[in-house]
Amino acid sequence: MADETAGKKADETAGEKALSLASVFPAARLADGVQFLAAVLGIEPTFVDGERWAQFDLGGARLALASGAESSGAARVMVKVADAAATAERLGAAGYDVAGPVAGPHEVRFSVTGPDGWSVVVYQPV
Repeated sequence: MADETAGKKADETAGEKALSLASVFPAARLADGVQFLAAVLGIEPTFVDGERWAQFDLGGARLALASGAESSGAARVMVKVADAAATAERLGAAGYDVAGPVAGPHEVRFSVTGPDGWSVVVYQPV
């Protein structure tokens, strides 16, 4: 019976599990940051959105650069989820400081701040 209950709980929370994560670093000038990471990684970016955003995908990991309004000015972790609204509600109900959501051109995102003052960006692609 305990195994059956555990299995049911796992099924209920499967939709709440993060799908992937990425490190995001601020870039004062996106082109300079892209040039630097391309040289370090030996690959070209997999996606560039003007002067706002660039990302590199390598070995199942993602490293991104954010510039201008997309940048918080600090390095962050981004967590991809299936349902940003439900995740924001769950984290807010747990007592965490949730800011957003904000609809961007490629995603709906919010940030959540933990007990040590650093935040994570949680997003759902549109």
